[in-house]
Order: sequence, then C-alpha cells, then structure tokens
Amino acid sequence: MLQSKIFPKTRKDAPKDAESINHKLLVRAGFIDQLMAGSWTLLPLGFRVVQKINNIIREEMNAIGGQELLMPLMHPKEIWNESGRWEKAKDVMYQFKDSRDKEFALSFTHEEVVMDLLRKNIKSYQDLPVAIYHFSTKFRNEARAKSGILRGREFMMKDLYSAHTTEDDMLSFYEKVKEAYVKIFTRLGFNFRVTDASGGVFTERHTHEFQVLCDTGEDTIFYCDKCDWGINQELNTNPKLVGSICPNCKEGKVLSSKSIEVGNIFPLGTWYAEKMGVTFTDVDGSKKPVWFASYGIGPTRVLGTLVEVSHDDKGMVWYPQVAPFDAHLIELRGQNSSSKAKEIYEKLERSDIDVLWDDREVTAGEKFADADLIGIPVRLVISDKTEGKIEWKERTSDKTEILSIEEVIKRFQ
Repeated sequence: MLQSKIFPKTRKDAPKDAESINHKLLVRAGFIDQLMAGSWTLLPLGFRVVQKINNIIREEMNAIGGQELLMPLMHPKEIWNESGRWEKAKDVMYQFKDSRDKEFALSFTHEEVVMDLLRKNIKSYQDLPVAIYHFSTKFRNEARAKSGILRGREFMMKDLYSAHTTEDDMLSFYEKVKEAYVKIFTRLGFNFRVTDASGGVFTERHTHEFQVLCDTGEDTIFYCDKCDWGINQELNTNPKLVGSICPNCKEGKVLSSKSIEVGNIFPLGTWYAEKMGVTFTDVDGSKKPVWFASYGIGPTRVLGTLVEVSHDDKGMVWYPQVAPFDAHLIELRGQNSSSKAKEIYEKLERSDIDVLWDDREVTAGEKFADADLIGIPVRLVISDKTEGKIEWKERTSDKTEILSIEEVIKRFQ
C-alpha cells in the first residue's frame, strides 16, 4: 500500500473533545472517525486491524465447533415481548415505530433471534448441541458515550450462542468457550484476568468477564496473585479485600487493578426456552426445554483497548499479530533511493510481507513522526546513506541495523 494513497491523512492535533488515549491516537493516525457521540467509522487502517482481531476470534470459534452466520439488526417487538425484555431492557434498547405504526428494536443482543431460529429448526435431541456465532453491529442506548471507541452506542460484536440438551452439556461447552477466550486474548497480547460478574439484563446467574489490566480502565477488579480467582468490583462485599488471603487457593494475596472489559460469557439456562417455547423431544419421547448460553467479544472495543495498553508519547505501538501492516517502508528521496525503494517494496510484497510504503514528498521528520504515530512494528528506511541496503528499526527499540533485502525477508519469515 502506498501511503500517498491512504485515506485519510494523519493529523497533527487530536480532537479538542478527546480525553482517552485511544480517541486521541486512533483519530490522529486516521484509523477511526467520529460521526457523533458513540458512533464511529472504521477507516481503512482501523478496519485492517479489526479484520486481524476478527480472524483470531474466528479461528478459535471454529476450533470449538462454532458455525458462522449473520442475523438481522432490526427486530420486531413481538419477539422481545415473548421473553419480556421489551420492557425489562427498555433503557438499553433503541425502540421505534415505522410508518405503519409497527414497533421494532435495533439489536442490542440476539438471544431472542437465536431462540426463534432454534424453535423453527430443532426437533429432537439428535439436533443438539448447536453453536452459532456472527460478527455484527450492536446498538445500545449508552448514557455515557465516551472513552473513544471503548464506549459506543453503535459497535461491532462477536456473539456466540450455544444450545444443549442438558445443563451438564451446556456447562461443559461453557468451559470450552472460556478456554477459547483465554486463547484469543492471549494471542491478542493482553495481560488479562477472568472474573466473576453479575448477569445484568441477560441472566440472574453469575457470569464471567475477561478484563484487561489497564490504568485507564473504567472497571475495578480483584484477583489473586497465585491462582486464577478474580471478581468484578460489583460483586465484592468485602471493603478490606485487597491484601487479604485469596478465598480460593488460601495461599495467594488479593490484588486490585483498573481494567477494561473485552469479553463476557453467560450461562443462561432454560429461562429463554421456557419463555419462548423452545423444546426438543428427548430420547424417552418427552418434551424438554433447551439449555442455552451466550458469549460475547467486542472487536472494536478490543481495538481501543490495544491502544490504551500499548502506546508511548509518540503514538501507538501495535503488536505484530494485529498491526495494520508488517512493515513501514520509508523512502528518503535521494539520487538513487527512489528506484531502489520500488524494487524493495515489490520484493517484500512478493514474499507475503504486508508493507506500507511512505512514498510521499514530505520531510524526513514528518515521515518519521507519522511512522511513530501509526505504530507499525518494523520501520525500514532506504536512503542514499544505506547504499542499497535497508535500515531496520523496531517500534519498541531505539536500535537500528543495516541489513540486505534477503536478511530483512528472512527476519519476517
């Protein structure tokens, strides 16, 4: 990709109303654009990062048997009335009437829609279990749409839903999803904890959240320094929990941290099936309600969280697995550098190395400043001084090396 062609260009200054780090840096670097409070456009660079996030999620969902589909965003009132959540979730949902006075909601979640799919297609125990997921837009009437892309009224969500014949089967799959989420957030490079949390408008059961430790986070969690125990602040009834002995392993100490929630999982039970008449015929011929669970990750929230936890005073610092490009090729124009840059760019591309080539006619200082702001893991500089070779510099280091094109390709491979 040629940097001269990328839409839009970088900005020198952050938006005046920007308070969070992700808001300032993602907008300045041209990754996102704000339409209104809580509503964001993923620009080409931001979309590339989210695609990589989604691919990691998709691989782990497929590995546990999830099947991808895509469900509608506009739902009729009737389906939400069946569960009783038209009124129960009224403060969260966007509800409206069309020109024929028919009432609808914009999707803030899809449990009712999945239940409707199940009752149309599930007949016997032989049709279960089922695990389906999609990447889709969610709409929530967020009273405090702030913190950049972390807290929106419209955002991307990956939600997985599973249906089972028994509670044991549901809980067994629930643990598989929990393990898959641990793999996802580990692959994304996060320092995170799994915590117990409340079910909110989804269930009366306790649920699990995946919380990334971050000084700028809005949540507070408590966790053990020895085992995997952790809880959200909303479940903590002990004001002197920090520093006490872990209630789980009885060995570690309880610590606290600010955090950002990036995922959650809900064991919903048979409540939805009983409300909406979703049953199956068991092996003995009896009718039984389906056991149900749901599991969410917010890819756009992950995008913002990555910036919050990985940046410096110059800009963003992308982890290689989610960076918009593998390398940022900077051409400092000289008598021989231009033709050499094109040759190197083409060789890198042919070797399946994704490169952003800064071919702009601007100063070296502007090129280096933009490279630091955009935060691609490796910067490759070509100039007359490199004498046909390439200066290699990693975003996380001040060290530079002069390498041949063959050595550069080998390092990436």
